[in-house]
Amino acid sequence: MTREYETVIGLEVHVELSTKTKIFCGCSCEFGGSPNTRICPVCLGMPGALPVLNKKVLEYAIAAGLATDCTISPVTVFDRKNYFYPDNPQNYQISQLYLPVCRDGGITIETGEEGAKSIRRIRIREIHMEEDAGKLFHDRKEGFSHIDHNRAGVPLLEIVSEPDMKNAEEVIAYLDRLRRILQHLGISDCKLQEGSLRVDVNLSVREAGDSRLGVRTEMKNLNSFRAVSAAIESERSRQIGLLQKGEAVEQQTRRWDDAKKESFVMRSKEDVRDYRYFPDPDLPPVSISPEFIESVCVSMGESYDEMVERFAKEYRLPQKELSYLTGEKALARLFEETVSICHKSGSVSNWLMGENLRLMRKEGMDAEDLRFSPEHLAQLIDIFEEGRINSTIAKEVFEVMFYEDISPEAYVEEKGLGLISDLSLLEETAAACMKDNPKSVQDYLSGKAKAIGFLVGQTMKAMGGKADPGAVKSVLEKLLSSL
Repeated sequence: MTREYETVIGLEVHVELSTKTKIFCGCSCEFGGSPNTRICPVCLGMPGALPVLNKKVLEYAIAAGLATDCTISPVTVFDRKNYFYPDNPQNYQISQLYLPVCRDGGITIETGEEGAKSIRRIRIREIHMEEDAGKLFHDRKEGFSHIDHNRAGVPLLEIVSEPDMKNAEEVIAYLDRLRRILQHLGISDCKLQEGSLRVDVNLSVREAGDSRLGVRTEMKNLNSFRAVSAAIESERSRQIGLLQKGEAVEQQTRRWDDAKKESFVMRSKEDVRDYRYFPDPDLPPVSISPEFIESVCVSMGESYDEMVERFAKEYRLPQKELSYLTGEKALARLFEETVSICHKSGSVSNWLMGENLRLMRKEGMDAEDLRFSPEHLAQLIDIFEEGRINSTIAKEVFEVMFYEDISPEAYVEEKGLGLISDLSLLEETAAACMKDNPKSVQDYLSGKAKAIGFLVGQTMKAMGGKADPGAVKSVLEKLLSSL
């Protein structure tokens, strides 16, 4: 009899916080910079250097906890996680084990197609604060590695779920919703490709119906939703294959290779005891008062769910458009500010989901990288819908605006792209095109109505595209009916 297996998945999500300075010192968190220039005795772990908690990190941690229905701990403590690795200058990481800042939360996910949707709540065990390590650059040609400590001490939140997910679809739904919530709060840009959102997948399989958890592996180096999905399917198949052959699954940390679409063993999975955690003697316990929690709650403003609900009521957009426009905070802001100027929510949505999305995908851009202003997008929509330019010219102008943020109105005037509204000139040009294309004229007169499309195209071409296709068609129909 063929045995059936089910997959059990839990996630550890590391979120890089958008603070100006590091978690325990005043060094800049700004991305980039020359190697080892944003460092000090504290983030290098020099003897006698004492860490001091960045208050903004605590505020962001509490905001994340409130947004994910967590209980905020009245007292939270930092611990030392001891391990030796070249990019860890202190030979320990300041993290939280025994008293994390947030506990026992969860978020609701939705999977499946319209009409057969499944709604589930994924529990969050804890959210804790910790510091990041430095970064290693391996030079295989020279045969050694370089260490950049600029990232050492950058603040992270680790969000640990319970093993409540059972397939890649649920994992992606959880990550997408978590990303939207955190990004809306403004505490992180949550870019997987840049490492500000990092996902470790803990996965095991067991026989269907068995309540016991199987031996789990942890997969790292997952820098896109597509990689997460592929890694889950690969590891699930690998573990089932071992069990079907009567072999044991070993507890391991594995590295995902997205090019080869397979994972490789990094090391045997460590246990909590291997890290010899103990309370950090240089950092006192942090007491969190109800008043401080309330002040964070007030500063959070409108929640992500409240924004989605408001968008649905105010703008009455289809679900697909609503989901896209609220997917990134910068895009939601651009949409709202543009609508407040031109009062045409449907048109703004069409441009953002049409030409804008096409160009963003072409350039590999995020919404926060968009250069054009709400004022210029509203201006383009107005001059297009007033009939001053046609759709072809509007798309051309949008592309220039996308890259250079020009004024559409000024650009149209400077380049002479405005539509020709001179009726006598339209009739003269249309008549000339009819004369040059007698077969199309005859086809139309003999009942082939589609033949007028060719005549419209030829007339538009003769006018350099600077005419309204509808007006051209009307003129042609009038001239043809008189024959």
